[in-house]
Formats: sequence, C-alpha cells, structure tokens
Amino acid sequence: MLRRKIVEQYQKGVSQRKIAKSLKLSSSTVYNIIQRFRESGTISVRKGQGRKTILDARDLRALRRHCITYRNATVMEITTWAQEYFQKTLLVNTIHRAIHRCRLKLYRSKKKPYLNMIQKRRHFLWAKAHLKWTVAKWKTVLWSDKSKFEVLFGKLGRHVIRTKEDKDNPSCYQCSVQKPASLMVWGC
Repeated sequence: MLRRKIVEQYQKGVSQRKIAKSLKLSSSTVYNIIQRFRESGTISVRKGQGRKTILDARDLRALRRHCITYRNATVMEITTWAQEYFQKTLLVNTIHRAIHRCRLKLYRSKKKPYLNMIQKRRHFLWAKAHLKWTVAKWKTVLWSDKSKFEVLFGKLGRHVIRTKEDKDNPSCYQCSVQKPASLMVWGC
C-alpha cells in the first residue's frame, strides 16, 4: 500500500524528496522503490532472493512427525535419523533451527512417579470413598506440612521435544521409580 502511494506520486511528477517528506520516509527508501519500479515495472519484491533452505516444507513436516513420535530423542539422534532419511548432509544446528521452525521446543521433562494399574485403582477408590465427605469432616483431618530435601548429582532430567501446550501430555513425562538420597521433614 505504501509502495503503491510512492509510485502513484512518482507517476504524477512529484519529486522523490517531496514524496519522502510527505510519507515520512527516508529518501533512500523512496529511491529504491522507484528504481525497482523502473527496472521491473512492478512494486512487489522479487521471489528467490537469498539462500534456499536445505529442508523444504515437506521435509519439515516429516521432521515434526518424527520429533512428536520420539519426544525423548536428543537433537544428535534426530540429526543422524534426518541424514539417513533425507539423504542430505545436515548439521546439529540446522536440525535445531528446523525443530524451532516446526513450532517445537526442547523442554526439560516433568518428573512424575510411575504408577502401575493397582496403584491407580487404589487412588481412584480412595477418592470415590471420600467423595461425599462434608466440609466439617474434612476439617477434622490433620493436614501435615512436609518438606523433602533431595541430594541430586548430575543432570536433573532428560529433555523432551514438545509444544508449549503439550506440557501436561503424559508422553512428555519422565517416569521416576528410584528415589535419590533424601531427608523428609514433617511439621503440623
């Protein structure tokens, strides 16, 4: 729209300086737009400017599918898969940028305790049994305040590739079964 105004005023015979002043643009911007109009006869930017991406839209869709299927894979593992799948020489940084272009990110996975079916069933039955408790009955329960201090070494967990909205997706969790050395402090 702005380019069209510049070209219309230029065709009416208005000087470049006056066009720049009236539209509050630099004179070099006005000059470049008029020069492009003189050379090509159009005001649109030519396609094909700049370096082409090594992965096209189809490759990015395949990469996105692979990343969602294998959420816990490292970028290095995805890079080796992509080199074999696309038959192209790809760097880790290229794949990392491509993952971001697919609207995915690397997040640290949430640690959730692993619950088998028996434990899930017990939790469900307990919640069902206490469903009809009144507020007065819940007030008789002593709620303790507990704090757990853990001694951790090394990395705190693996990364997972996901979108921002997938944070509560169970496939993005890291199940933890073994407990590190810890100290539990209770208070009432």
